Amino acid sequence: MKILTVLTSHDQLGETGRKTGFWLEELAAPYYVFKDAGAEVVLASPKGGQPPLDPKSNEPDFQTDATHRFEADPEAQSALASTIPLQSINIEDFDAIFYPGGHGPLWDLAEDINSIKLLASALASNKPVALVCHAPGVLRHVKNPEGTPVVYGKKVTGFKNSEEAAVGLSEIVPFLVEDELISKGGQYSSASDWASYVVKDGNLITGQNPASSAEAARQLLLLTSESVRV
Repeated sequence: MKILTVLTSHDQLGETGRKTGFWLEELAAPYYVFKDAGAEVVLASPKGGQPPLDPKSNEPDFQTDATHRFEADPEAQSALASTIPLQSINIEDFDAIFYPGGHGPLWDLAEDINSIKLLASALASNKPVALVCHAPGVLRHVKNPEGTPVVYGKKVTGFKNSEEAAVGLSEIVPFLVEDELISKGGQYSSASDWASYVVKDGNLITGQNPASSAEAARQLLLLTSESVRV
């Protein structure tokens, strides 16, 4: 089983002068769900190389057993330092795709043509795809073969408007994930703020927030195992 994990290359939080990037827990927790199950994990990003870590995600309040394990893992750190450029990825080489969040993806992956093509191709060929927290927002321009938004009529979740308001970035982000999914025809639902909540509709899995990342990864693993067996 070979799983592609796609990270942001964007490190600027709008015009605030503050740094952003990917959210550490949303990479670390799924990484070990996959690795501990014996899957091969390949990391990619729009620019390749070392993707930017949202510094806030590595503050003590947001550290977990998985983030500590990831930071102490030479193999994981080496993979992170040398992510593959998205443009060189062939979806046929992978069984599934996972997108961690962080605010960075709202700026680059949401608009990246290679990411859009990758997701459209994966979903059209019925490969399992999971996205957590802000990452469901990168589906905004992804369309079905007939030209409709890929989330249209699909049960989805993602970072809630109230969660964005709680971190004080509602006026900073280029768009709100919840609003965007709804505007594209997604059947959006959520749990209480910061609770783990994962939705599966066909081969598309979405998670609401960082707490949802491990469960989204487990759901992806189950779905991928079924498709690989078939």
